Amino acid sequence: MLKFEQIGKEEVVRFAPFFRAQRTHLSDFSLGFQFMWHKFFTPAFAVFEDCLILKELFAGKVWFHYPLSLTGDGEAELRAVGEIERYCRDNEVRLHFTNVKKSAASLLVQRYADVSFTNIRRWRDYLYEAENFRTYAGSRYAGQRNHVNKFKKLCPDWTFERYDPAREDELVAFLREYESVQRAKGERYADEEMDEVYALVPKIVPFGLHCGVLRAGGRIVACSIGETCGDMLVIHVEKALHGVEGAYPMVAQQFALAFSSGVRYLNRMDDAGDMGLRKSKLQYLPCEVVGKYNVTPRRPIDLVSHLPEIASPRLTLAPLRAEDVPAYARLAGDAERNRYWGYDWREDAPDAPDASYFAAFAEKLFREKMEMPLAVYRGGTLVGEVVLHRFGYAAEAEIGVRLLPEYEGCGYAAEALSAYMGYAFEKLELERVEAKHFVQNVRSGRSLLLAGMKRTGEDGEFVYYEKTPKM
Repeated sequence: MLKFEQIGKEEVVRFAPFFRAQRTHLSDFSLGFQFMWHKFFTPAFAVFEDCLILKELFAGKVWFHYPLSLTGDGEAELRAVGEIERYCRDNEVRLHFTNVKKSAASLLVQRYADVSFTNIRRWRDYLYEAENFRTYAGSRYAGQRNHVNKFKKLCPDWTFERYDPAREDELVAFLREYESVQRAKGERYADEEMDEVYALVPKIVPFGLHCGVLRAGGRIVACSIGETCGDMLVIHVEKALHGVEGAYPMVAQQFALAFSSGVRYLNRMDDAGDMGLRKSKLQYLPCEVVGKYNVTPRRPIDLVSHLPEIASPRLTLAPLRAEDVPAYARLAGDAERNRYWGYDWREDAPDAPDASYFAAFAEKLFREKMEMPLAVYRGGTLVGEVVLHRFGYAAEAEIGVRLLPEYEGCGYAAEALSAYMGYAFEKLELERVEAKHFVQNVRSGRSLLLAGMKRTGEDGEFVYYEKTPKM
């Protein structure tokens, strides 16, 4: 099983081999991005085969970045997707993918068939041919050339140089001067970004980032910070003093000339929904506005709005009736009888819960799409409960049944299991129903076999079973 490790912003350098080899054209897979925006996502990571898997918490949801193979092995990435699915199923975590590259998005759509799919405009990256920035050639870049020429005319003593860490104080002083105008905008993300720019400066050398400064009259009037990721140069920071005409296109070109040798593309990141920034980025004529897809697979349970009613020769499986709440509490609350159920309600319940607690808890699990619990009735009498739970992402689920003691030994467990599995295959269109029981619980094994399930293995603690539509 995947084991995720929380990581602090200072430690993102551990991802450097994956980011430097990446070919996704997504700026999120870069040290600068992960460092500067760390606090918004509280990331954790795991490695499976040669794939980096990032997990983050954002807007109250857990999101998994599409796996990033160190060697670009797409099959390894798909195997890592399978591991993420298992992790979510075993830990009762809802699966949401984010930062999915375009080619992988289509693979996920094929994998799951039923998905929720978004590609939010304000977070798409702007990708450019590096050669266009190095030359500003042709009529399409006449505006940028004119600005550069104006800068050179106004600042004939200009220089561009690679950052010298011994002169960090000078770079910080430039940023302070720039900041006085930036903070006046009163924009949350503008303020957040400036804080992170200051934090990034001491990491330029340790992280292996590129930094260049543009001078006029000996003082810094613009700077840029970026890093090489695969066949692109990601630009994290580009700042110029207000009122220095042509400084932005000039520093953009000089940075490309100095640091883009050997790469094909420049990634100048997203526009965060700022329309002025969007206009500016589009004026530089991107070759692609790179989508960052969010993909949420829908499991069969996600489409169920109401619990069903299912009839079998002797039984009815149906939502629990209000008048049967006390009897259900006796079934669910008997800790000794439920020692083989696989869940101890005392871990979550308050001290001395009343009878309504157990029914309310079951209703909550259905609302949260964690399980589908049905009461088992013989005539009008509650005899037990059958549950579909642990819904996975390959059209599978697990089933379990428990009975009140006075109704055991009548074949009700096998009949309830068989009826619910029939519904699961026909109505939910599951491809596999699984079950397990503790090795000591031999009676459960007999019920599962009578219901038509096949024993598939044992690990010393559990015995495992499954049934498919063809069985």
